[in-house]
Amino acid sequence: MTNSKNYILAIESSCDDTSAAILCNTKVLSNVVATQEIHKQYGGVVPELASRAHQQNIVPVVHQALAKANIDKKQLSAIAFTRGPGLMGSLLVGTSFAKSLALGLNIPLIEVNHMEAHILAHFIDDEKQTAPKFPFLAMTISGGHTQIVKVTDYFTMEVLGETLDDAVGEAFDKSAKLMGLPYPGGPLVDKYAQQGNPLAFDFPKPKVDGLNFSFSGLKTSILYFLQRETQKNPEFVSENINDICASVQYTILEILMEKLKIAVEQTGITQVAIGGGVAANSGIRKRLKEAEETLGWKTYIPKFEYCTDNAAMIGIVGYLKFMKGNFSNQSVAAKARYAIGSN
Repeated sequence: MTNSKNYILAIESSCDDTSAAILCNTKVLSNVVATQEIHKQYGGVVPELASRAHQQNIVPVVHQALAKANIDKKQLSAIAFTRGPGLMGSLLVGTSFAKSLALGLNIPLIEVNHMEAHILAHFIDDEKQTAPKFPFLAMTISGGHTQIVKVTDYFTMEVLGETLDDAVGEAFDKSAKLMGLPYPGGPLVDKYAQQGNPLAFDFPKPKVDGLNFSFSGLKTSILYFLQRETQKNPEFVSENINDICASVQYTILEILMEKLKIAVEQTGITQVAIGGGVAANSGIRKRLKEAEETLGWKTYIPKFEYCTDNAAMIGIVGYLKFMKGNFSNQSVAAKARYAIGSN
């Protein structure tokens, strides 16, 4: 079976990106993402609008993925889809479509945990990335999640620590909003930070026990800082945007790296991988590469297109489950809350 070609159609619809991918075993043949522009005017994702856009996008996106891969739907071996976690309305669109198509084609249906997919994206067969060796530590950093996970096997994962409030991506976006930057602000903070002094302004780092995170206090301190400074000088933000962004980013990355160092010390595992949308941040990539040299870690960073929400990462989990015969039945339902290791 390992020598045969297994074609997996993967569908990802957990938030505001509709994505479909075709994998032949571990290799990505196509990875199509339709981004929803409508949320920009609202400064964040509006769940009702997201689910409507998924309904409009899913058929053309799947059609495009099949066409780009030059695969007919009759050649598909299985359909993998994001069961959760995510926005319920968005998940329902992908789940319903996957169930219907699998039933129509009479092929296996495979549910995938979105967060496990961010971690296992490292195992996509791509010459530009190498896969970590078990066991390794994974830090998943995105708009909705911040976790440190011990990964012993493809499907043996243990959450060692997670955020108690805001996720790191949320901290970036909300900080950007306080500075008057458009949504999504995280990439803009990263862009301006590269021109600024990370030590220009000092922000407090929350004290949280163990390997858990907290970002709500940091966000509040940034709010008060900006209010105070703009009272003195109304042009403060525009005149210091690079330094503010650099200082905010430096503080967030310090919080992440401190917890990661503790996790390495506690577990003795020096193989460290990152995943999730914030893994595209240039600062965290740089800090991880520095840790290879100064701390002796071996670090793994996925390609940009496998960091943000995409169906290729759903497909690799789908393939790994397919090889184990780990299929779902037609009664499977979307889950807005879906813990790692719970399926």
